[in-house]
Amino acid sequence: MTTLVARGLQKTFGATLALRGVDLEVRSGEIHALMGENGAGKSTLMSILSGSAQADAGSMAFDGSPYRPNGPREARHEGVLLVHQELSLCGHMTVGENVMLGIEPARFGFLRREEMRAKAAKAIRAVTGAEGSISLDARAADLSPADRQLVEIARALAVPQCRVLLLDEPTSSLAAGDVDRLFVLLRELKRRSLAIVYISHFLEEIMRVCDVYTVLRDGQVAAKGAIAETDAKKLVLAMSGGDRAGTEEGAAQAPQVTGGGGGAAPFRDAGAGTVSGTREPVLVVEDVTGTVKPASASLTVHRGEIVGIAGLLGAGRTELLRMIFGLDPVVRGTIKVAGSVAMSGASPAKRIAQGVGFLSEDRKGEGLLLGMSIADNLTMSRLSGLGPKGFVSEGAQHASAKKWTDLLKVRHRDAGQPVRDLSGGNQQKIALARLLHQGADLFLLDEPTRGVDINSKTQIEGHIRALAASGKAVLLVSSHLPDLIAVCDRIGVMYRGRLGEIRPVSAWTEHTLLAAATGAN
Repeated sequence: MTTLVARGLQKTFGATLALRGVDLEVRSGEIHALMGENGAGKSTLMSILSGSAQADAGSMAFDGSPYRPNGPREARHEGVLLVHQELSLCGHMTVGENVMLGIEPARFGFLRREEMRAKAAKAIRAVTGAEGSISLDARAADLSPADRQLVEIARALAVPQCRVLLLDEPTSSLAAGDVDRLFVLLRELKRRSLAIVYISHFLEEIMRVCDVYTVLRDGQVAAKGAIAETDAKKLVLAMSGGDRAGTEEGAAQAPQVTGGGGGAAPFRDAGAGTVSGTREPVLVVEDVTGTVKPASASLTVHRGEIVGIAGLLGAGRTELLRMIFGLDPVVRGTIKVAGSVAMSGASPAKRIAQGVGFLSEDRKGEGLLLGMSIADNLTMSRLSGLGPKGFVSEGAQHASAKKWTDLLKVRHRDAGQPVRDLSGGNQQKIALARLLHQGADLFLLDEPTRGVDINSKTQIEGHIRALAASGKAVLLVSSHLPDLIAVCDRIGVMYRGRLGEIRPVSAWTEHTLLAAATGAN
């Protein structure tokens, strides 16, 4: 039986003690959930197991022998492979080349291309369940996020000696059908005696597919046991330390920013009815069509309301938000922001000037500049007022950053800290803080809680409600249907590029939303 055992692992980064004596035991034929809020130590532990980092103290053993890989290559040789949440495919290479990268079959210094292609096809077929569903000749850069995730998993499975598979948020970019297919694959790998560590913020996934769990909190093991002997409520309490005060405080102290003519509206409970049609429309989209998607979309967002858009990946939700913000062209139809009509002449700069803020679903690829500081990221979309004409004061930048990071409760060292050093939830708060700093009146939020821990998710949702309560308009895209029902006033569903009727949240259930998204209604 394959067993990977870690005892007393400690790891320090500067003044931060990321791991404080962590124990973990991963067995073959078992799917082991590793849980915890962002910053709890999950990624650090995975980095040590996969050879990307070295523990400062503690020990590891693999099948009873000492295990201390000096890098990912050595860990891979031992059979331990990590599939990162932030994908690491080579965009200029083909799918087949990515799958076989580092394990290419060769003879006398020459690649055995037919054998290489056959092995790549087998690995892709294992994760997709169908021949040719992802072309081996497609460039990785041209794939959808979901297909890139599947190729990343296939690359790990292509390693013949793979015995321990570490999966970090493997479903964060997958549609419901792809998630089901992945779970079928995981159960098959479990049957074949692979050991699997599964990191996810989706409790329903963990309850559905995992056998045992370990919860980390503040770099320590807070709880562990069998999934069959616990429930979602107990897991949440373990992750939060049994104290929800921080979550409630985050919602209560969400940013109360004043809107334009609408003023501040009273705070509303999640989904508490519809917004009066007499309120000022901030965004009016009339029968717009893009170059590929959307095929047709019409909607109105009033001041003080949250309108949600549901739909499967690839339905056209992101393309619609990008069109509204001026990133993609409008082929037909009109978009009115605060009464001003702009079609092909719209640009992100013009939209920002009109009071539009856009939060990308691709936080690390588009939403943030990871190597730059918190202050630079937070203030880059509006530098006016941060210094005399033509100059920007670093002190003013840091003061503005402190204002918003305090309000959003960002866990950080100081405003000069690089954004890449923050956890996913805190990075997302910086992306949202930038829109607050620039004075946005209309918030276009694409998957604002994807890949963040439960407390950060609850806080961000509280901030979104508070924005609407303060008179802002919010257009929200989310793949997680319970989130839409909990937060929105009205919801529409996109199916194959077409946006359906925007209805009051009371008219929807998770079942009817999913039926509309899959064309089953």
